[in-house]
Amino acid sequence: MAVIDRIAPWLPVLLAVSANSPFYLGRDTAYASWRSQVWARWPSAGPTERFGSVEGYREVGRRLIATGAARDAGMLYFDARLSADHPTVEVRVADVCTSVDDGVLVAALVRALVAHAAEQGSGPQGTADDPPWRSELLRAAHWRAARQGLTGALVSPLTGELAPAREVLDSLVTEVRDQLEAYRDLALAEDGVQRVLAGGGATRQRAAYERSGGELTAVVDDLVERTDPR
Repeated sequence: MAVIDRIAPWLPVLLAVSANSPFYLGRDTAYASWRSQVWARWPSAGPTERFGSVEGYREVGRRLIATGAARDAGMLYFDARLSADHPTVEVRVADVCTSVDDGVLVAALVRALVAHAAEQGSGPQGTADDPPWRSELLRAAHWRAARQGLTGALVSPLTGELAPAREVLDSLVTEVRDQLEAYRDLALAEDGVQRVLAGGGATRQRAAYERSGGELTAVVDDLVERTDPR
């Protein structure tokens, strides 16, 4: 639970890295990740405030189920949650990456972020130097990441203020550098960050759309070309 509580402000950054759904029903939504906005319609989905303990987490889940917002624990669609079947944390905030390399980057950052949080011990997140984030501000950071992707400013988990996407991503790599090095993922992460800053999934889809003069079939063709293992 300490891990889930501590990584909450970093999760919107992972959404921005993975943003891959600018189009919906034949039009550009003006969001880099429209899928995350559709997903957020579930009343049991999205960012969460500090739970503080397993008991606190279970009580929130119980109440959501009691209100009908979720049928069971499997419908607790939090950005990060406890696994129902394994002794681990599930990070669910990411969009669906259309590049294997982008998916691997997200996985490396998640693993390092979780390891970093776990190594801080089992005490709750939220001290005089590390205050807990309010849910309103977490939702705002989530919305900003979904809207802008990596093309604009993001909410910095370190300051709570807007900062250039490059600065925020660099701060994430710096925060978990020791863990990335321990897993031999540092070069992968540094190269991947530069790649997605130069053009992430949503940016690539829009570029294909523009090159074709506004044909969504060109977006699909580009996705097939980049994902077909042949």
